[in-house]
Amino acid sequence: TGECVDPLVSGLYASSFLASSRYNFLYSANFAKLYGSSGWSPSPRDRQPWLQVDLGRKYRLLAIATQGTFNSYDWVTKYTLLYGDRPDSWTPYIMKGGNSVSVTDLEMNVFHYAFTAKHIRLLPLAWNTENGGKIGVRLELFGCSYVVYMYPGKSSRTLQDHIAINFKTLEQDGLLLHSEGIQGDLFTLELRRGRLYLHISLGSSVVHKVDGRITLTTGSLLDNLHWHYVTIKRYGRQVNFTVDSQTVTGICNGEFTHLDLNTQLYVGGVIEQNLPHLPTTPNFRGCLENVFINGINIIDKAQREESDIRIPQKVWHSVDNIIVSYDHHQRHRMFVKFKFRSWDYTGLLMFTRFADDLGALELGLSEGQINVTIFQPGKKKLQFGAGGLNDGYWHTVDLAARDNLLTLTIDEEEGSPLKITNPFTIRTGDRYFFGGEYSTQRAFQSTYMRFVYRCTPNPCEHEGRCIQSWDDFICLCENTGYKGEVCHMSVYKESCEAYRLSGKYWSGNYTIDPDLSGPLKPFEVYCKMKSYKAWTVIMHDRAVGTKVTGSSIDRPYIGDVNYWNASWDEVTALANTSMYCEQWIDYSCYKSRLLNTPNGRPFGYWIGRNNVSYYYWGGTFREVQKCGCSINQTCIDPKFQCNCDADYRQWYSDKGYLDFRDHLPVRRVVVGDTNRTGSEAQFTVGPLRCHGDRNIWNTISFTKPTYITFPTFRPGSSADISFHFKTYRDHCVFLENSDDHLRNFIRIELNTTHNLVLIFMVGDGILNATLNSPVPLNDNEWHFVQAEINVKLARIKVDYQPWAVRRFPGQTFVTMKFTHPLLVGAANRTLRPFLGCLRGLRMNGVPLDLQGKVNEEQGIRRNCTGQCLNATIPCRNSGQCIEGYASYTCDCNNTAFDGFYCHKDIGAYFEIGSWLRYNIRKKPVSDEAAWANWIDPHYDNFSLGYNDTADDIEFSFSTVYTPAVLLYISSFVQDYIAVILQTDGSVDLMYKLGFITHNYQLTHRNLADGYPHYINITRHNRTIKTQVHPIVEKIILVEDERFDSPKSMFLGRVMEVGDIDYDIQKHNSPGFIGCISGVRYNIYTPLKALFRPNETDPPVTTQGYVSESNCGAFPPVLGYVPWEVDPWFTGIGECMWSIMHYFKGGHYFMFVHLFVYLCLHILYVYVYQQKGSYSTNEPKNLESPGSSRPLTETLRREKKNLPEIEEEFRKG
Repeated sequence: TGECVDPLVSGLYASSFLASSRYNFLYSANFAKLYGSSGWSPSPRDRQPWLQVDLGRKYRLLAIATQGTFNSYDWVTKYTLLYGDRPDSWTPYIMKGGNSVSVTDLEMNVFHYAFTAKHIRLLPLAWNTENGGKIGVRLELFGCSYVVYMYPGKSSRTLQDHIAINFKTLEQDGLLLHSEGIQGDLFTLELRRGRLYLHISLGSSVVHKVDGRITLTTGSLLDNLHWHYVTIKRYGRQVNFTVDSQTVTGICNGEFTHLDLNTQLYVGGVIEQNLPHLPTTPNFRGCLENVFINGINIIDKAQREESDIRIPQKVWHSVDNIIVSYDHHQRHRMFVKFKFRSWDYTGLLMFTRFADDLGALELGLSEGQINVTIFQPGKKKLQFGAGGLNDGYWHTVDLAARDNLLTLTIDEEEGSPLKITNPFTIRTGDRYFFGGEYSTQRAFQSTYMRFVYRCTPNPCEHEGRCIQSWDDFICLCENTGYKGEVCHMSVYKESCEAYRLSGKYWSGNYTIDPDLSGPLKPFEVYCKMKSYKAWTVIMHDRAVGTKVTGSSIDRPYIGDVNYWNASWDEVTALANTSMYCEQWIDYSCYKSRLLNTPNGRPFGYWIGRNNVSYYYWGGTFREVQKCGCSINQTCIDPKFQCNCDADYRQWYSDKGYLDFRDHLPVRRVVVGDTNRTGSEAQFTVGPLRCHGDRNIWNTISFTKPTYITFPTFRPGSSADISFHFKTYRDHCVFLENSDDHLRNFIRIELNTTHNLVLIFMVGDGILNATLNSPVPLNDNEWHFVQAEINVKLARIKVDYQPWAVRRFPGQTFVTMKFTHPLLVGAANRTLRPFLGCLRGLRMNGVPLDLQGKVNEEQGIRRNCTGQCLNATIPCRNSGQCIEGYASYTCDCNNTAFDGFYCHKDIGAYFEIGSWLRYNIRKKPVSDEAAWANWIDPHYDNFSLGYNDTADDIEFSFSTVYTPAVLLYISSFVQDYIAVILQTDGSVDLMYKLGFITHNYQLTHRNLADGYPHYINITRHNRTIKTQVHPIVEKIILVEDERFDSPKSMFLGRVMEVGDIDYDIQKHNSPGFIGCISGVRYNIYTPLKALFRPNETDPPVTTQGYVSESNCGAFPPVLGYVPWEVDPWFTGIGECMWSIMHYFKGGHYFMFVHLFVYLCLHILYVYVYQQKGSYSTNEPKNLESPGSSRPLTETLRREKKNLPEIEEEFRKG
């Protein structure tokens, strides 16, 4: 007949298509043919769209192909398929894999098992929404009709057979097919306990005493009222037996190859009971269809009542109605019997109303047990319960009732029926409702609907117990050490170090799980907590000395070390994940040698990880056959490397710590020299002690767009991923794994500054779980990410924020079968690269060695070392380095400087009489705030300007005029700070805190010499440190330590309102004349606020002529500026560099280029020095690269030449 791949939809008429709605006439259901010029689309208001196809008659269906609407963005990415023989009875088809289609590509889905149907209904569940897309479907079904052959002759002798049958039933046992032959041939197909059994014999040999009968079995739980498709193919002795795509094969016994049967073939049972090979199985009760025996359609012959078919009794079709009418009502007795099975804890089984308004009777499930409730007017409700019956198995219920007596028998256990003897009256009604009608209870769900075993196989991991309801399952994870939807995530931390980092600072017994969600079980250890580390201690049975005698090198004593509470694999996992491990080992000897000589065969040794023998002892280095005394040169005999190798008749010992982690823990100790007269030995092994977690701090930095690869991630049906990151980028991919065609993939990415996304396609279309963080995640701080996918949900979280959860519908299949390597740091083809630091990456509990992939040339560095720690030119003048990993910038906002590296002085030249005032606060501090700050010094910080116990002042100046007040800070009270240039050029510091004015001389040298001088004053409480050039001094205040409520800062001249100290007044006139730069008081920078304002109305007031100047600062020689942040980068230099590689002698060209550059630089410096410190015609419009936002345009100032300084007069 050929292959069963005929197209079945393309030849149908328009009347064969039906839909719930249509978008318009051009998108009607009849346009839903494959490769058609349009397609079907439902109305946008249709909440439950469907497309239905009537094939005209039953076909065997093998595959479906789908497309989107022609020439549009309309296609379906996920759908459900229903099939049936009638348009009012549907069965869903369940198959693993996604059903995604595009507008042009043809998506073919081959069914896992073939089925027969006349009607097909497609339910769209998800569709393309990009570019205005909507639901759009074109489809084709592939299958074939049955070819009927006339059976030749009245008997059957065949070399090959092809038998097919469809059936569904509620019964666990039933005879489907049976036929025998007079020569002992046999063919029987029967259902026993929900499984199918095929018995076949081609005949037995009497001579050789060979039984030709074989039995094949397959399938399970076939009594679920689903249609099941069975095929049996035989050629000679070879038999293939298939049920719903599950095939078993067998070879018939004996030497015969033909099946010889008589004229009787029994379908569904037998008529005669005297057949010699008749099984004891009862006749089949259920539905049969499409029964084909070598091409003969048995059902078709039975329906036409042909002469060669005998039907002894009426065969009924299946009825699924749940309302039963009963003509003989108003009786005093009631008898009801039925079978059911369910997973639900609660639901209605049966309900009936009594006649004459005498009440009602209800039979239902409550918490898994049968409940009988009798309602009668004027009487208290009677309610009784028995049994735990929501286990998914078939149960029989017999109910017999009469006045004042009700008996309920479950599963025909006559010895323990439930009896109700309370007073009540029975008058049977005429209707009985099964499954949920006439009740407020939840409708009962049972085999009348699709019955699915969700706990077989067990989806719960780590020995979790699975229980199910009708449409879901729950994993009970108690006492497993795991949690989550499928008991996948560990309850415990991976190490004592992880407990310490989570805030557990007290020593004691803790349960750890080194591989987290991996297969190893959690175990208990002792954690010895320190402030800086946590020691993990595991005890064993060799901590007490073990005495050894009578062992030789050929028959040594082998002492196994059995660790408490943990298996060998679990202890090894702990050592493997720790930063450092050590284990004490002690060998005491009396005329018993240990290692003998460095080159000889050792008498004793220890066995560690991977069952490898190690011939070095405690206290020495690995891979050297020595003991600790040879390293310390304390062995009792210098000719030997161990004390015990001297072989003295005295007790000696060799002991020390084994501390090479990759060899630990100690698994066995071997002793082989105690068989001589008087020889004896004793060994002791200390507990395994480890600290640190090298996975937590396994850190790398991505400084260039690249990625690293690991072996393909093979998670199975559950996956969890965790890692720490920090970055400045607002969009990047952390990791990705996929298959060849991106039909299965998983990816974690930062989509925006606040959105962390888990994107995946694992059998159900492209889905995602998105976490919206209330704080930005690209703040260059460490963030901890956790993600999980299982059959019930996908979820992701960061730090301590709640999980973002994407739940899956029931019946979800998760297929995470990836083929490409795991990519970390970018998506495929280096798309959306990650720049930043990554550490502690785990996939399903398995740590990945990130540092093993370090490659400096590709931009992958060990540890979190970006450009800030490797900067060619660091940020100057306390500028904060902002990490860019591929580059860096300097934040100069809290400094008094400017420029790319915060290296440019911001200064001002003050003419005679000019001054600057910077307002720190506009109004004094309230008494309440001052009192609160007095009680709690941390009530607020100095940014509010009051009750400060710390000052940090720095500036530089140059002048030739004295006296002057260089800097003055006033307050709303009598406190002030002043730096005064005396008449002789010396500098004094005046502090008034409280009632006493403190006057200190910072330097006695004459600083009014026209050169720049740097001054720094730092106070903490009563301690003041001063620096004038390289000289540092310390001053102690004797009274108050608080500078109360600062008000204003003055440069050039003090113009404060109110009383001013006399010492300030006598130095205040005519004012400061010269240049002052780099002025900063705590976080306040008045000159920067004037010339680089970050706000439209800076709190700065000037009087007279105050002009910006660099105060003669020598321009620093700076290095290379990264091209990523160079605003003048054009790429020409990179081109020139590439061109040089193509010219012979390119190094000569480079040398000439460098020489010319140096000459021009020297000439520039010379001209600049000759120009003088203040001969500059600035003003200019400036913007600060270090500002957090674009700066406003500098106020335009009058264009006039600055006055000549003293050096220029001398030159004249």
